[in-house]
Amino acid sequence: MTGKQRREQLLDVGRALFAERRYDGTAVEEIASRAGVSKPVVYEHFGGKEGLYAVVVDREVQRLMDSFAGALSGDSPRLLLEQACLVLLRYVEEQSDGFRILVRESPVGTERAGGFATIMSDVASQVEYIVAREFKARGLETKLAALYSQALVGMVALTGQWWQDQRKPKRDEVAAHLVNLAWNGLRGLEPKPKLSS
Repeated sequence: MTGKQRREQLLDVGRALFAERRYDGTAVEEIASRAGVSKPVVYEHFGGKEGLYAVVVDREVQRLMDSFAGALSGDSPRLLLEQACLVLLRYVEEQSDGFRILVRESPVGTERAGGFATIMSDVASQVEYIVAREFKARGLETKLAALYSQALVGMVALTGQWWQDQRKPKRDEVAAHLVNLAWNGLRGLEPKPKLSS
């Protein structure tokens, strides 16, 4: 293997182990053993377990943020809400190991201490401008947009954590119910919501 291929292999092995056993339950010896290399190879590429973990987390963050950036399009607030829900649920479904790593708190010393909470806060900041625009158009107080964006993103993120283990109902149905609650509120819930897209 080339150095680059070996690095990718170690990242894949580390990602799987961190998802399965968490950071504290994973040892450099096990990473090396599963990759078929000696411990010094892991240290050579990442400086140790903490360095490997930091790169794994950063890759997952980038993967999730790229998904949001690539999926949020259009000017309809409801469509944007649908797209955001689907992005997160698709990530939960297709990148289960990565999601497991992100929802756990990062160990002290990694660049992304705080993990998922920090990531979701970043996503909420990006959603805030959309909420503020809609509040302004409806004559509502725009200074509350930050609160509402945190609430919306938090609702979807926590539901994603629950759904990761349940996997029922199906992804699009979960997204439709999330949008139903966010869009219509408890007072205007539709009995059988469907995504408009």
